Amino acid sequence: MNIRNKWLLCFILVALWSCSSAQKGRHSKNEKEPFSINDLPRRIYREEGNFHVQGVAVDIKRGYVYFSFTTSLVKTNLQGEIIGSVDGFIGHLGCLDINPEDGRIYASLEYKNDNIGKGILKGLGSGAQSIQNEESSFYIAIFDGEKINRPGMNAETNNIIHTVYLKEVADDYKATVKNRGKEVEHRYGCSGIDGIAFGPQFGKEKGRNFLNLAYGIYGDTSRTDNDYQVILQYDAGSLRQYERPLSQSGFNKTGPARPLNKYFLYTGNTSYGIQNLEYDIRTGYWFAAVYTGKKTPFPNYSLFAIDGSGSPVSQVLKGFDNGEKGNVLQLAAAGKYDEKSGVRGWDYEWGATGMHSLGNGYFYISRNGVTKNKKQYCDLRLYRWTGQVSAPFEEVK
Repeated sequence: MNIRNKWLLCFILVALWSCSSAQKGRHSKNEKEPFSINDLPRRIYREEGNFHVQGVAVDIKRGYVYFSFTTSLVKTNLQGEIIGSVDGFIGHLGCLDINPEDGRIYASLEYKNDNIGKGILKGLGSGAQSIQNEESSFYIAIFDGEKINRPGMNAETNNIIHTVYLKEVADDYKATVKNRGKEVEHRYGCSGIDGIAFGPQFGKEKGRNFLNLAYGIYGDTSRTDNDYQVILQYDAGSLRQYERPLSQSGFNKTGPARPLNKYFLYTGNTSYGIQNLEYDIRTGYWFAAVYTGKKTPFPNYSLFAIDGSGSPVSQVLKGFDNGEKGNVLQLAAAGKYDEKSGVRGWDYEWGATGMHSLGNGYFYISRNGVTKNKKQYCDLRLYRWTGQVSAPFEEVK
């Protein structure tokens, strides 16, 4: 081989190496996965008792799955085999998420005297402690997952759970306001809390994670001031000073006077608000899964996506008698578009009983139901995000 050909060969080899390194660099920055999808189960199945699944959280790093079955928290491995459970709740344990800073599990927890609260007590049977005369209370419940190591652990006596009281929710729930000239109960239609998720500040793609908690909203079709989803935002670190052990006989009221921020999202009324809230780092979307609403002026989608890159905008809230202003979040320019209402979203069957983003375009999504022997179950399945109008998620087989 002459000198000219040797130099040409060296040039080609260097170019190929550089191209390969660049491709690896791009993969490392944007596509690198902390785990292999091939190693993850396509289905994680769990049965429980009388109450349906409310939310799920999947801890891939530690190999655990957490299921909220309304009055119990169940911990399994990735095969759905039970490791432990926390039982004995006489309130409504809702959506779950994992704090990325410390690995603890956060959940919405409410005790109410409405039909939901009375239905829970009825389902628990005569042994349930009555809260009929207690004032309705709302909390962030924080679980130390590492301490959940056997089935049947007690919610109050095993030092697993701490709570933070949410005065803002209680104030809105108890408030009486005027709408269309009439006095109505529950400001914004607030029925309590459910969806909960960690993620960066709205308007930013990266940075500190904040805790966001969504209201439940009563489905009163005669009102015009309950067409927004309401989301409270907290700094989880600052909440530590308020954490107290769970007590269901003497409800504590230790918590922040106000949230860090209060946001509104115009979707039209939905039945009991955002059931599951989940931040996805790949798209930058905050997914809000709901039970569909019943108001005819709206498309009544079951899945919405909040554009996390968009900063909140101060606006006069639609349908309010008093011209109230609020910081309004923006729906992502994705999914179906309803010209009449300006609302975007999807008609998607699943997600309201559990959704967990793995951060790389894949999700675990709950498909719930009842067995022949009347047991509630969660059939957690692996999906890939497509964003398509007709089918935003594709099941991974």
